[in-house]
Amino acid sequence: MSPEPLFDREVDCVGFFCPVPIAMTKEEMDKMEAGQVLKVEADDPAAEEDIARWAKRTGHEVLKLEKKGNILTFYIKKRS
Repeated sequence: MSPEPLFDREVDCVGFFCPVPIAMTKEEMDKMEAGQVLKVEADDPAAEEDIARWAKRTGHEVLKLEKKGNILTFYIKKRS
């Protein structure tokens, strides 16, 4: 298993369902500088597709997605 990527900030969306994980991710990303990495944890089954689609639409890059049980962990790099 590859090591956890380095990240600058993190947001815990566990227990929240659409659209809250995207809203929380966007809010945290807005506080960050270009090139920084945000770690997002969520357990909403829709989050995998929703967050990936949001990142692509907004120009951010999903560096890694891990799945452990029902927890999804995203590492998202803020666009330059």
